Amino acid sequence: MNFTISVIFRAIPLVMGAICLAYGLYILNTGDDANHYVSGHVNVALTAICYALFATAATIIRQLIHRYGPFWRIVLPLSGYIAALAAMIWGIVIVFRGGDPDFVTAGHIVFGIGLVAACVSTVAAASTTFTLIPVNNTRKPEDGPPEGAHSQAASLLMMAVPLICAIVGFVVAYILFAGGAPADYVAGHVVFGLSIICVSLIALVASVVRQIGNTYGPAERHVWTWFVVLMGSINVCLGLYLLFGTDAAWRIAPGVVLIGLGMICYSILSKVLLLALVWRQTFELANRIPLIPVFTALTCLFFAAFLFQANESDPQFYVGSHVMVGLGAVCFTLFSIVSILEAGTSG
Repeated sequence: MNFTISVIFRAIPLVMGAICLAYGLYILNTGDDANHYVSGHVNVALTAICYALFATAATIIRQLIHRYGPFWRIVLPLSGYIAALAAMIWGIVIVFRGGDPDFVTAGHIVFGIGLVAACVSTVAAASTTFTLIPVNNTRKPEDGPPEGAHSQAASLLMMAVPLICAIVGFVVAYILFAGGAPADYVAGHVVFGLSIICVSLIALVASVVRQIGNTYGPAERHVWTWFVVLMGSINVCLGLYLLFGTDAAWRIAPGVVLIGLGMICYSILSKVLLLALVWRQTFELANRIPLIPVFTALTCLFFAAFLFQANESDPQFYVGSHVMVGLGAVCFTLFSIVSILEAGTSG
């Protein structure tokens, strides 16, 4: 990877994060009703995920261009965790501003986005020795972990982070479902979908740390891949059920957003799939896998276009249409990450 391409791939997550931030602030400044409040805060919060993806991209790229030192090894993952923690704290602050339904919905979703950002930052932490993956491709399973690989305890801890975040998210979603109010149901379904993304990231973290440790087995090629497919399908199917299987007045926003969250899961699939397909074998179409997050991003953006038109006659589509734009930006950010993975493993 040459330096110019490395700059572009690092710039993509930052540009997408800037778009989410600017778009969210713009929404907040153009109205003060519930639709503007929720969609504006959600788009701003998505910046945390984009920044965590930047930390991951920079962690891998700096190793590939031989500009990775102890400073970056600590600062990049740590900064991602700080962004995630900031989003979670911000969400908690919004929730405790009062009992207004807008605060309940926006605050819990922002908190859930912070959980996802923490999981993505763990991918950055797991990737601090990424260059050992192509090294292990030339070694045998019985050779054991290479020098410099994560310890078993560290590997288990990193795989535990997205699991813990997912459990926290599911507990929050359960509490919201028990609340019974429309705002609780909206927030509960979206937090549930965000927790599904956390579960999907278990597969990615596990794939990275196990390949670095030379413990990635043949069965894992299929297990982790289909695991992420299942998680993405759960989000999409739940979203479709809310849109077409119920007639609740609150169903449109969470139904739309869940489909977008499913697209993010499928974008994560591209990374898990690439690592599986190039592990100790040659896959000639590996350079086509980065097209998956491009397709998911386009799906989000074209869906948003239809929703914007629907919003002309029904304001219930406002939140879904505006949040889908931010989710499309996150999907496109994942194009940068999987392209970097392809460059780092193609040798």
